Amino acid sequence: MSDPALGLTMLTLIVVVIMLGFPTAFTLMGLGMFFGYIAFYDPSHGWLDNRIFDLMVQRTYGAMTNDTLISIPLFVLMGYVMERGALVDKMFYSVQLAFRRVPASLAVATLLICTFWGIASGLVGAVVVLMGVIAFNPMLKAGYDVKLASGVITAGGTLGILIPPSVMIIVYAAVAGQSVVKLYASAMLPGFFLAGLYLVYVLGWALLNPKIAPRLPDDQTRVPVPEWARKFAAAYSPNMFLALGKALVSPAAATTIEAGGVRVTYWMLIKNMLAALTPILITVATLYLAWWYVVIHQQADTSAALPTIQQSAPGVSAGGMIELGSGGGAASAPAPKSPGGLEQLGSPELLQGPATPAELGPPQGFYLWFGIIAALCALALAWYYWKLDADQFEILKLLTSSTMPLGILTVVVLAVILFGITTATESAAVGAAGANLLAIQARTLTWQRVKESVFLTAKTTAMVCWLFVGSALFSAVFAILGGQSLVEQWVLSLHMTPLQFMLLSQAIIFLLGWPLEWTEIIVIFVPIFLPLLKHFEIDPILWGTIVFVNLQAAFLSPPVAMSAFYLKGVSPPHVTLNQIFAGMMPYMIIVCICMVIMYLWPGMSLWLPAYLYGGG
Repeated sequence: MSDPALGLTMLTLIVVVIMLGFPTAFTLMGLGMFFGYIAFYDPSHGWLDNRIFDLMVQRTYGAMTNDTLISIPLFVLMGYVMERGALVDKMFYSVQLAFRRVPASLAVATLLICTFWGIASGLVGAVVVLMGVIAFNPMLKAGYDVKLASGVITAGGTLGILIPPSVMIIVYAAVAGQSVVKLYASAMLPGFFLAGLYLVYVLGWALLNPKIAPRLPDDQTRVPVPEWARKFAAAYSPNMFLALGKALVSPAAATTIEAGGVRVTYWMLIKNMLAALTPILITVATLYLAWWYVVIHQQADTSAALPTIQQSAPGVSAGGMIELGSGGGAASAPAPKSPGGLEQLGSPELLQGPATPAELGPPQGFYLWFGIIAALCALALAWYYWKLDADQFEILKLLTSSTMPLGILTVVVLAVILFGITTATESAAVGAAGANLLAIQARTLTWQRVKESVFLTAKTTAMVCWLFVGSALFSAVFAILGGQSLVEQWVLSLHMTPLQFMLLSQAIIFLLGWPLEWTEIIVIFVPIFLPLLKHFEIDPILWGTIVFVNLQAAFLSPPVAMSAFYLKGVSPPHVTLNQIFAGMMPYMIIVCICMVIMYLWPGMSLWLPAYLYGGG
């Protein structure tokens, strides 16, 4: 048998053996050692004098010294601490009350919590199991369709591996040699867009067929307003914002109120006013942050920077490769790369090279759009405060206390990465420390839970590292045998356009997602496609982001749909696995629609990294 045939035999065996249930990492190493021994075998040397052993040591050392992987244990620890800290129960209750008048309110709240919690933890299994315990039974008891309830939890729970910070993105960055932070920026908008498509589907289905999501009874939507708040509103004004304003000016009547064992004090009025101002503070802070970064922050001298900027035609991506458009696009020469090659963003090296679009000042039309958005936000706030009665104010306080701490931590972790303040590893350390502080503040983090979090982190990190060792050895032997060259020659002989190659590669990854998990696909099959991207002049950032969305289907496609098995483990006995599979199918179609939109509009993936870090 020829060497290329041995390489293809390796590729076939790895799929078969993994489907039989053998551990992926050790299967990769075993096949790599076996076929590598054959490739390096020399009858004139001893049995143990084989270069495959040297190759294994070199590949293991290379994988273990990969700086990109350092952030994985810290992000995983952040997720496990928040999961073990049981911070999601109160959050689900408050979000459910906030959306109590929306069709399929429990399903909508579940999807929102899955998205938010997935961002914070990045652990698919943890999110699906948690939401299965917290939300699945309430939805079934409320008469929700089993397919709707199971689909929302399984699809929403997978968003954690797409929206940063995501371990999957870090793994792809290490495999592809790309910047973690550019990939984070590229996956941000597609991740939220996919969550929005899920939300539109749930609302649309509930509006077209109200029977699948009956309206909740009054006892489940009644807001627990304390008695003192009712008396306080009666004494001043039904509008709590106006009532608090009046009470701060004239507190005599308020300080006489005592109900339910609570006596109103002036300090209590101040704290409630601060809670009432939360929407205004969040809106102002968000708008100011956008204004500060675009208009003020580290702008280069335009007159000095303009000569160094390389003018590129529309369609040139941040990685210097041509972007794919609706028609495949004509090829053009790759843009020059920086002398240092691929760099880890979020480090001092970001300051080198030509000025980025963000450093050159506000883009054309920024002031107009900023003014329009600010005006719309002002109108929305005015309407909200006009309707702020005691019920809505209590929901606001619940939302503030349950989501604000975790929301601030998540925003800080992402912001310091995207703005180049810290590296991904340093940001992960901040997130892990912040998660511990939140759990301690909530008084839910016991010594037993700390030990469980650390143990699970070590277990997950060891699994990822062994996968990298196995995949590095497997890929090296596969290339030595000529398998990679054979695949490239076959693809090039088809004379495909960039569009056709994109469709072929994504279709293969989609089909591989049925029997395999994302880890196997990223470490085994993605490296086969990566060398071909340069030939077809496809940006690896764009291609990788579409792969991230594509791999959402790996968690939703039977027979190895891990989300379904996670949910089945905590679901009532009468819920069958086939019902869960049926509930996930529509979301696989939504994933495909999202991929098509991302291809037709590559700016969804490439605009943010190009704006923040330039296109050089």
